[in-house]
Amino acid sequence: MSLPPGFLDEIRARVPISRVIGKKVTWDLRKSNQGRGDWWAPCPFHQEKSASFHCDDQKGFYYCFGCHAKGDALTFLREHDGLPFIDAVKLLAAEAGLAMPEPDPRARERTDRRSRLLEVTEASARWFRLQLQTSAAAEARDYLTRRGLDAAALERFEIGFAPDQRTALTAALREKGFDEALIVEAGMSARPDGGGAAYDRFRGRIIFPIRDGQGRCIGFGGRAMDPNARAKYLNSPETPLFDKGRNLYNLGPARGAVAKGQRLIVAEGYMDVIALARAGFEGAVAPLGTAITEEQLRLMWRVSPEPVIALDGDAAGQRAAQRLIDLALPMTGPGQALRFVILPAGQDPDDLITSAGPGAMGALLDGARPLLDLLWSRETEGQSFDSPERRAALEARLAAAIAKIPDERTRGHYASELKRKQWDLFGARKPQAASRQGPAGRSMARRGTGGAPPRAPIGPITVTLPEAGEDLLEGAALLICALRPPCMAAVAPQLERLLPRDPDRAALLHDLLSGTDSDAGQRGLERLRQDAHLGLTPTVIEQQEVETASAILCNLLDRMEALRAGRAELARAEAEIQGEADEGLTWRISQITRARHRAERPDMENLGDFTEDRDALSTQLDGWLSGQIWRKPPRR
Repeated sequence: MSLPPGFLDEIRARVPISRVIGKKVTWDLRKSNQGRGDWWAPCPFHQEKSASFHCDDQKGFYYCFGCHAKGDALTFLREHDGLPFIDAVKLLAAEAGLAMPEPDPRARERTDRRSRLLEVTEASARWFRLQLQTSAAAEARDYLTRRGLDAAALERFEIGFAPDQRTALTAALREKGFDEALIVEAGMSARPDGGGAAYDRFRGRIIFPIRDGQGRCIGFGGRAMDPNARAKYLNSPETPLFDKGRNLYNLGPARGAVAKGQRLIVAEGYMDVIALARAGFEGAVAPLGTAITEEQLRLMWRVSPEPVIALDGDAAGQRAAQRLIDLALPMTGPGQALRFVILPAGQDPDDLITSAGPGAMGALLDGARPLLDLLWSRETEGQSFDSPERRAALEARLAAAIAKIPDERTRGHYASELKRKQWDLFGARKPQAASRQGPAGRSMARRGTGGAPPRAPIGPITVTLPEAGEDLLEGAALLICALRPPCMAAVAPQLERLLPRDPDRAALLHDLLSGTDSDAGQRGLERLRQDAHLGLTPTVIEQQEVETASAILCNLLDRMEALRAGRAELARAEAEIQGEADEGLTWRISQITRARHRAERPDMENLGDFTEDRDALSTQLDGWLSGQIWRKPPRR
């Protein structure tokens, strides 16, 4: 319906936003300033303990500094409570004491028609529940008992039964005064293609009512009792009330459970949801007989920023997970993530809870894997990456997948994590270069995990470096990376900033980052191993555990950055004093240089104990510049 100009502004002016939101949250009164209309609380859109959700009465807006949810009172009612726009307006108008404007005749007619359809579905739900108590439903009751559903569960989920009769429901609804056309439009009956009287759509099935977020019965799902039925599960058809791609089973109760701190769990079917809810996992929902759609995914994110997708451990469940990866990637970002639980083969949540108890299900949920892990598994499991072409193809597929992520920060984190996984994977392979003879071949062979296990550390590292210049530090860092590829994952950005002037070293760095082996890179590695200045570095590093080698590598790279920072500081100092120096300039500059070298050269007898302090060096240089140390003190 159309609203007159200024109507919404009048509502906002009369109803403070804190009054609307205060019904759903507990304000942190220590952090809030009530007099100024400045309110803080734990966010109702995602699970947290701190008060990062801010509500401003003067501006009429809310914002969460954690999940970035934001909007006004109408937005809150739509996003948090799932109300349609006009229903949210009606609620706020009542709160403000305003009468809703009269709708146009066509809108009123559509609303009235929808109300009549809801009356049909509600009457049908009551009739189905009554039928479950009849003698015709004895087999259905036995089945439900075997599945562990007691009377309380049947009542809670309003489970019913449709007898195997052609027109039983249709006749019952007509007796209540509903027109046959309305019964058909509500999806409860269907007309034969060739014409004739309407017949019941659900026959010989256990019935599960489907309600929207406001608790209105919009459709049904039915499980066949006949094992030879054409479809084991049958849902209501598309109607003005029901769109199976835009709704979720058990949405309303699950939203309430998530608001109280539970996880939103997405299972595959009705019985899975019922089993999860009865086991204490009350934030459970399910799509309605189809693969998860974009609209359902957005609906989940309105309830929780990180739903857990619990999929059956069969082939169909695996396929559903793979499809969901491609659906979710273009939509993922801060506050819109997914985690996955793949159940044991041949089991669904109901089976697992029945056989192993709620604790087993809880343990699986606690170990839910992020979307990135499933993407990596899809692209790598069961494949070999024993050639540059195959590794390049993997990189291309992964790059194409994460390119769909719209949020730049999220995309960057995906890229970094996938790069680390590639290093782990390519570093763990056994390359063809392992068969080469000579020192280079032996060092590259150690990238594989099939070689001899690493020996225990032999005590303090005693590598002697006569002059800790950048060239030597660079060589030592590259050598460690070649001997211990897993160390590279933690220092990826620093490695990528290296610009070796020596072409063989540059080739070696490229090989290490890309997981390839080139002749130039092999030459660079062999030269490093034979470098007299590096001394015993190869032998010592090979005897260290990866953790120790990683610490040494980090220190080497930090020292290189310290050298570059020191040169930049000195260059600025020299630029500033041009034209002002007297005959003492040369001596003073030499003092700066010696001081810089002292700060940059700790005990080089132990590469694992670097103590340089770039901040202190920078502070000292700034002090020298402020004091104009190039000027000789006046004679007394």
